[in-house]
Amino acid sequence: MAPANQLSEAAGEPSIIIIWDFDRTVMEDDSDRWVIVEMGLTPLFNHLRQTLPWNTLMDRMMEELHSQGKTVEDIANCLNRVTLNPQIVSAIKAAHAHGCDLKVLSDANQFYIETILKNHGIYDCFSDIITNPTFVDEGGRLRIFPYHGSTEPPHGCDLCPPNLCKGFVLNKLQESISQDTKKRVIIYIGDGGGDFCPTLKLKKHDHVMPRKDFPLHNLILKSSTPIKPKVHEWSDGEGLNKILIQLIDL
Repeated sequence: MAPANQLSEAAGEPSIIIIWDFDRTVMEDDSDRWVIVEMGLTPLFNHLRQTLPWNTLMDRMMEELHSQGKTVEDIANCLNRVTLNPQIVSAIKAAHAHGCDLKVLSDANQFYIETILKNHGIYDCFSDIITNPTFVDEGGRLRIFPYHGSTEPPHGCDLCPPNLCKGFVLNKLQESISQDTKKRVIIYIGDGGGDFCPTLKLKKHDHVMPRKDFPLHNLILKSSTPIKPKVHEWSDGEGLNKILIQLIDL
């Protein structure tokens, strides 16, 4: 593991950006799966799973709930039953208090993520939530749309699903900070296959924290492309908290 002072500079501490995946990283479960199971959508989900793209399928699930008379408030109440690991919450609050810039980059959706973060009192710890957009239409139905094709053009990356290339988002972030005179360190925390593309775009002075034995970790281990950032694997909230605190030198 990198020593804590590795992120420090003689003139002071560099600006640290921490990018968090959401499902199975901030949240132990998967938010889509949570709503499907908790709101009784599993049979319809299984029936349609092989026929629709994921984002279209999730939007279709919201249509089904609306047809059953379920409201956006009902969905929010379902999401408010999600528990977060206290160690993850502690790590988020500590990093925010330390002055790090925290962002969520997730293939979940805006409504789910914002609802859960607000319920646990950590929404204001994040400067940005980059995910599939949502809105409530005139009929009161929650709509879910893909990030690419709604807020951004198609990406053409063969490593990522059509709706969201996290590497594309990371590149935009890197371009926005490339003119800074101060060194900016990125710490990327994730678990899934969709987190591999951005991992390949991180720099040598950056860090990636893959969840051990999850898809991102396995892809890193077998990658034929050199992994530039320093790799710090974690298994649970306690491990994530310990590593992150060391990296930001609290």
